[in-house]
Amino acid sequence: MEQDIINNYMQAAALAKQEADKYKGLANYYSLLRLGVFALMIYVIYLTIAQDNFTIMAVGFVVLLAGFAWLVARQGEYERQRDYYLDLEKINLNEINSLQSNTNLYNNGQRYSNEKHFYSSDLDIFGNASLFQLINRAATSAGNDKLAAWLNAPADKPTVLSRQEAFKEVAANNDWKVNTQTKLLFATKEDTDQMKRLFIYLGIPLELSGEKWLSPYIKIAPYLLLATILAGIFLHPVFVFIAVAIAFFNTLILLAKGSFILKGGAIADKIGSVLANYAIVFKAIENQQWQSKRCTELNEKLRVNQTSKNIEELSKLINKLSYSLIMIVGFILNVFFLWALKQILLIEKWKRNNQHNFEEAFDVIAEFEALMSIAVPSINYPDWTTPIIADTKGYTVIAKNIAHPLIRGKRVDNDYNLQDAYNIDIITGSNMAGKSTFLRTIGINTVLALAGSKVCASAMEVSVITIVSYMRIKDSLNESTSTFKAELDRLQMLLAAVENEYRVFFLIDEMLRGTNSMDKYLGSKAVIEQLISKKGVGMVATHDLQIARLEDKYPNYVRNYYFDIQVIDGEMLFDYKIKHGECKTFNASLLLKRIGINVGEE
Repeated sequence: MEQDIINNYMQAAALAKQEADKYKGLANYYSLLRLGVFALMIYVIYLTIAQDNFTIMAVGFVVLLAGFAWLVARQGEYERQRDYYLDLEKINLNEINSLQSNTNLYNNGQRYSNEKHFYSSDLDIFGNASLFQLINRAATSAGNDKLAAWLNAPADKPTVLSRQEAFKEVAANNDWKVNTQTKLLFATKEDTDQMKRLFIYLGIPLELSGEKWLSPYIKIAPYLLLATILAGIFLHPVFVFIAVAIAFFNTLILLAKGSFILKGGAIADKIGSVLANYAIVFKAIENQQWQSKRCTELNEKLRVNQTSKNIEELSKLINKLSYSLIMIVGFILNVFFLWALKQILLIEKWKRNNQHNFEEAFDVIAEFEALMSIAVPSINYPDWTTPIIADTKGYTVIAKNIAHPLIRGKRVDNDYNLQDAYNIDIITGSNMAGKSTFLRTIGINTVLALAGSKVCASAMEVSVITIVSYMRIKDSLNESTSTFKAELDRLQMLLAAVENEYRVFFLIDEMLRGTNSMDKYLGSKAVIEQLISKKGVGMVATHDLQIARLEDKYPNYVRNYYFDIQVIDGEMLFDYKIKHGECKTFNASLLLKRIGINVGEE
């Protein structure tokens, strides 16, 4: 199954490369034609001089300039097509790399890492070789933020169901998804601060004094200046002085409004083309016929506000503003048309009409990127399942053949059953037998489920719960924190969460490692009993068999499970399967013996 998916991506990448090569050839061909037209222009100049006939140059230059402009436009279009197919090839190759080696050209979410978060650090949600790296297909900073927020906290049941319906529709339209990813790939190199500055600029109107008379004057200024120039040539020289006075007056206006123009010019650099790219993405969303409720709602936000059309209009205005930055062309445009000021006034008008919808529109793209990301398991891992979101009074976490989504190659799956109940499961077992991995398997799949995505299992049912983990406890030299102090801080956070957060499901791996064995046992026992008193629910993995005796004291609340090993001819064999009961076989002595340390009996 996986090989078939890889073969499909390989075929798509090969076709994209073929198209890219075709358009590259066409772009190069038109580049040569442009060179030929330029050579003809030189020849026209030669003929004009040789025959002393200015008509040749006048006619020839008009025709050749028109041809040159057409060739430039065609070459530009072919280059855009070439770049699109090169990006499409990258997108398809990225899916192959993700499937084969778990690499990803998109952000791995390292900036969202937070060791004090309830679970993200312990469950490898962000960073290298993380869940975020596995599924992220968001190019924009806002899209990354949206996906991170979904993975950082469980959604309520209606939201999860809405996302499930939406990602299924996105996954069913994989061609649209890949096409949209390709159109957004430019944003991976986007200056996020630049877009933030644009949002700020568009959200703050400029108080431009004299706008009421400037707007009509700017409309008539070029005609007035042109008329006086022509009158000076054909009627009377005095009109030349009038034309100079008008040009000087226009320049004074531009200088007077220079601060406003500079503010607008600060956003012109590269933003216009970036907005044009976004307009294409908005159009791709608007033109798709959506059926799911959430996708339809998002699409309607864009359609009602004519987002693609308005963003394209703003892009053109900003690009036109940048013309005034070109030295000679800008001087002529500003003197005749007060060009920079005209564009600033038009941008201000655009802001007044659209500023309230602008950030909301970009949030739509961000949400579609998050939906495309949680759709990845549905497309790349068809054996994964869409979980049922339970609505039970007690806690429900039921899974069949559940495995860890980040483990490559052969994964060992397990079953787990907590159905509408309040239980604490004590999991004992040998070193390396699979206890920690099982806790992370339940945790990371629950995070996926409550973000709205598929899970790595053949079946799963889970109620809306808040995962809180106690697993990778580290000291901190920067904060002068010992391991034991770090454990106490984490325990305090866990106990507070059980009391104050919504339906906490905890995952504890080897409590109180930073102290002696007796204190460790007594402390762990006291913590678990306090959790029971607070009706806490979750799993506790431990090497301490005495903790398993809590099942005798709390038979209706505590359940025992274990992972064991088989020792055959001195070799340890792990099956990584969870079983009911408590572990009887441990392997520390065998592991020490392998490195040359014999453990004797007391």
